[in-house]
Amino acid sequence: MKSLQVAQPQQDSSDKVSDKTIVIPNKLTALADSFKGEHSWFIAPQIPTDFSIQVQETTYNVHKYPLISKCGYIGRLEIQPFISNSGNALKLENFPGGSETFETVLKFCYGLPVDFSPDNIAALRCASEFLEMTEELEDGNLISKTEAFLTFVVLSSWKDTITVLKSCENLSPWAENLQIVRRCCDSIAWKASKDDHTSEDAAPNQESWWFNDVATFRIDHFMRIISAIRAKGTRAEIIGKCIIEYAKKWLPGMDVEIEGLRGYGHEKYNLQFSIFSGKKKESSGHSKEQKTIIETLISIIPPQPDAVSCKFMLQLLKMAMMYSVSPALTTELEKRVSMVLEDAEVNDLLIPRYQNGDQGKTVISMTNSSEECTMLDIDVVQRIVEYFLMHEQQQMQQQQKTRKFNISRLLDNYLAEIARDPNLSITKFQVFAELLPENSRSYDDGLYRAIDTYLKTHPSLSEHDRKRLCKIMNCEKLSLDACLHAAQNERLPLRTVVQVLFSEQVKMRTAMQEKEPAQSGIQSEQEGNQTSASMDIKALKAELENVKSKMVDLQNDYFELQQEYEKLSNKPKNSSGWILHWRKIKNSLHTKPAGIEIGDRQDTPKSPNTVLRILNPRRRLSMS
Repeated sequence: MKSLQVAQPQQDSSDKVSDKTIVIPNKLTALADSFKGEHSWFIAPQIPTDFSIQVQETTYNVHKYPLISKCGYIGRLEIQPFISNSGNALKLENFPGGSETFETVLKFCYGLPVDFSPDNIAALRCASEFLEMTEELEDGNLISKTEAFLTFVVLSSWKDTITVLKSCENLSPWAENLQIVRRCCDSIAWKASKDDHTSEDAAPNQESWWFNDVATFRIDHFMRIISAIRAKGTRAEIIGKCIIEYAKKWLPGMDVEIEGLRGYGHEKYNLQFSIFSGKKKESSGHSKEQKTIIETLISIIPPQPDAVSCKFMLQLLKMAMMYSVSPALTTELEKRVSMVLEDAEVNDLLIPRYQNGDQGKTVISMTNSSEECTMLDIDVVQRIVEYFLMHEQQQMQQQQKTRKFNISRLLDNYLAEIARDPNLSITKFQVFAELLPENSRSYDDGLYRAIDTYLKTHPSLSEHDRKRLCKIMNCEKLSLDACLHAAQNERLPLRTVVQVLFSEQVKMRTAMQEKEPAQSGIQSEQEGNQTSASMDIKALKAELENVKSKMVDLQNDYFELQQEYEKLSNKPKNSSGWILHWRKIKNSLHTKPAGIEIGDRQDTPKSPNTVLRILNPRRRLSMS
């Protein structure tokens, strides 16, 4: 128990304060012993107390005059019923700061020294407003003193502003109505947006020095700070980094990732695993708080596409699905993801199909039911892709085709992942595979790999379903390696294998035709080679026409010689030598020139003499 001595004031106007002695300005002399029990607080002066006030669970027996002289709220009340000896006390409901703050106010009313600090200034400012401790009652009253300390001391310091704003979390709505929260948020935003910040509380020239401090606030105050920082013109990527930092602190489940479906095998029934592995049970209040945080973060993400990464938004989408965030915000987040879908990775798209389990846990379970229950939520990814295609149609850009090729590779890899799910129906697989237009894929190798994975996971598919599945891919778009693999794949239907073999033959023939000797890489030389080749072809064609005309002349000469031969053969002279000579000439006429086909005969090798005889018919005639 500590005693408090109140002495008679001296002639001078100044107060003399000793170790435990104070002079009260109203000249009330009393000996006060303060005692604070579990539920009561007493001042036991020489003059009996005449007033009782109850704040929360504590009752304060005090004097009427010191409080009425400084507190307009108490002075306006009809306090007579509370002064009686019946034990009734004035109850101050919802008093800002609670009993601890009221004790500090009592010390101020009794003239005792009060220490202002960033920890109690906001509560004292709200309490003084509650009790209406204005300058009209007394100069230098508590409202003016706390306001001056708040404005000139606290708001000039980053660290003190953070402390005051943190204390305002338990002072609603008084801190809001008195603009304490707004002024603190504006001060933080102004300091955070300065490029040349030189405060001793933070390292200069670091754009993220304030992230950790801001991430400690409650979500509503964090939203107010982000709004104030955005109003100061801070870059969107800086705001996005701050939001990511806040999410890491308050949403620990965002770091949980699913590394595909490789680990769970082909069991269709009784498949169950936990997604959010908390060490303690999640209460309904905690779940509600998490849901509020997620909804607020979605609403304050800057609209610029590069504000936050696609990976972060997909992680936030998983959390939104886990805590059943409002459909409007979920749809908005899906649209935001679709705008940067080309930056996503396959593991980012593996969003589990969440189901609320017991004890607040979020689990995925598969039971033996007639309804399709896939392990992953494919519908969400399908909606994202549809939003992406709608956005691409609206934004007719030159890089649109390249973006679609990137998305096609991403979705083909995603198809290969979901194809491992034994509960995935062929209809769902086919619909998802046909989301992108046919011209979006330069090659169908990724699509073939996904189909092959699905056939491997579902070995009981009928022949009709196999044909239906293989119709999704275009065999002509398979690379040569994919064709070689597909030609030996026993899981494919026979019709598809035939198509693949035909496509393989076409590709091999095309590859052989396009194979040319290595030439210079300069485009001008290639064009010159093409021009030279075309000239050579024209010269060969002209020479061929010349040979054909000479062939006609040779045929005419042949007919003339045949007629002469018939005339000579009718004479009885010894003509054996002439006949032998004529047969040689006749055989030479039946030998065709090189490169010319006569009728349906095949090419035969020709001697140089034969070619000369054909090209020079006059020489042949002279021989005859």
